[in-house]
Amino acid sequence: METALTASLLEGVPRPLILISAAERIVQANAQARAMFGDTITGRHFVTVLRQPSLIEAIERALLEQAQQTARHFSNDAGRETMFQVDCAAVAGGGVLLTFDDITHVREAEQIRRDFVANVSHELRTPLTALLGFIETLQGPAKNDPAAQERFLGIMSREAARMNRLVQDLLSLSRVETEERMRPTQQVDVYNTISMTLNALTPVAEAAGVKFEMRGARGPIMVQGDPDQLGQVFTNLIENGIKYGAKGGLVAVEFTLNERDPRLRGPGVAIRVSDQGEGFDPIHIPRLTERFYRVDSHRSREMGGTGLGLAIVKHIVSRHRGRIRIESAVGEGASFIVILPQHSEG
Repeated sequence: METALTASLLEGVPRPLILISAAERIVQANAQARAMFGDTITGRHFVTVLRQPSLIEAIERALLEQAQQTARHFSNDAGRETMFQVDCAAVAGGGVLLTFDDITHVREAEQIRRDFVANVSHELRTPLTALLGFIETLQGPAKNDPAAQERFLGIMSREAARMNRLVQDLLSLSRVETEERMRPTQQVDVYNTISMTLNALTPVAEAAGVKFEMRGARGPIMVQGDPDQLGQVFTNLIENGIKYGAKGGLVAVEFTLNERDPRLRGPGVAIRVSDQGEGFDPIHIPRLTERFYRVDSHRSREMGGTGLGLAIVKHIVSRHRGRIRIESAVGEGASFIVILPQHSEG
C-alpha cells in the first residue's frame, strides 16, 4: 500500500522524479522520468541510468550524509540540449529523491545577454575608435591643416550620428520589449498611417531615385494599435526598401483584406512592402529579425543601419498580436509582409 501511495504521489508531480533506495537502486520513477531514461529503469542501480559524474557524485554524497545536494544534468532531446537542475533530497529509510527542474531557458537567457553585450560593445567600439583616432590627429598632425580638419570633422560627425542611432534604437527596443505584453487599445487607420509615412519619406526616396506605389485595398483600414509604433514599423520597412532597392526602382505597399486570416483566427489585413533590389538567399530569413543580424554587415553599416531595425519591427508586431513574414531570393528583391488583426470602422 505504501509503495502504491508513493508511486501515485510521484506521478502527480509535473516534473521528472526518481526515488533511490538506501541500497542504491531506483525503486520509483514517475512517467516524466521514464520518458527521459526509459521504461525499464526501476530496479536498476542508479549509476547505470544516471551516468553523468557530477550527478552521481551528488547522489552518493546525499546517500552517505543524508543531506540535500544539487547537481546539473544535461540531456539531448531531438537535437536540442536541455539542462536540468537536480535536487537530491534525503528521505526516510536512507534513500534519496531526485527532482529534475528544466532550467534550459535560464541558460539561454544568460547566453542571449552575453551575446547582446558583446554585440553592443562591438558596434560601439568601431565608431569610438575612429573618433578617438581623428581627435588625436586633429590635436597633432592636422592641427594647422584646414582641409584635413574639414574632412575629419565630417567623418567624425557621421560616426557620432551612427552611435546616436544605435543608442536610440537600443532605447526603442527596450521600450518595445517592456510594453510587448500590453496590447494597444487605440483604433488606428493603418492605411492613413502608411500614407503619411510615404509622404514623409518622399524626399529620401527622390534622393535615391526610388518611387512609391500603394496597391490593393483602400482605406480606411482600422486596427487596434499604437499609432506611433505602427508608424515606426512601416518607416523602418519602407526605408529598408529605399536603401536596398534598385536605383530607379519601385517600393510598393500592397494591402490585402482577409475576412478570416488562418494565422490570426479572425479578420486581418496583410501589408506587403516590396522592393526591386538584389534580394538575398532565403537561408538568411529565419535570422533576419535577430538583434544585430545582417545579411551584408559592411553594406548595412555604410547605409547607416544598426542591425536592430527588424528586431524592433518583430517586437512591435508581436505586441499588436500580428505576424511578420519575409520573402526573398537572390536577384528578385525582398518582401516584408506584416499581418495585423483588423477591426471594422466604429
